[in-house]
Amino acid sequence: MDTLELLGHPVRLRIVHAMRGGRMLTTAQLCARLPDVSKAMVYRHIDLLAAGGIVEIAEERRVRGAVERHYRLRQDRASIDPETAALLSRDDHRRGFAAAVAALVAEFNAYLDRGNTDPTTDPVGYRQHAIWLNRDEVNTMIRILRDAIAPQLANPPTPDRTRYLLSPILFPSEEPPTDTT
Repeated sequence: MDTLELLGHPVRLRIVHAMRGGRMLTTAQLCARLPDVSKAMVYRHIDLLAAGGIVEIAEERRVRGAVERHYRLRQDRASIDPETAALLSRDDHRRGFAAAVAALVAEFNAYLDRGNTDPTTDPVGYRQHAIWLNRDEVNTMIRILRDAIAPQLANPPTPDRTRYLLSPILFPSEEPPTDTT
């Protein structure tokens, strides 16, 4: 299975999200973080991610006669690089976008299902805006967003930090104007 196929499944994408930040997690810990996904499915998908090199076994130890494995995300394999993305077909992009949106919906449902959440007071946002930009304005906005987000991506998990899922989505929703000059 190639990287696109491995990351193009909502459950596998959620596992990747759960492991970001240098975490080493057992399959049982992943099951606790994905309570809406069956244990059998988590085990099957972690096996596929390991076989595909997206995660690796960081540590093994015997616990009551069984082997407990701690998995770690391989950061260098856990995303689609720009060169590969440029080679994707329209159908590949459709499948990748659908998996990302399905994972996002599942993560939001898991957030709501925790029961101790309040979207009116938690920093939750899912607004959509229609904005009019030319190519230079789009590139400037993307640079500003990257400059704001990139330093935060290096934050390790600590007891005083909560993991947030940030999913910027940007695409032209209409045909670009034709050049009439």
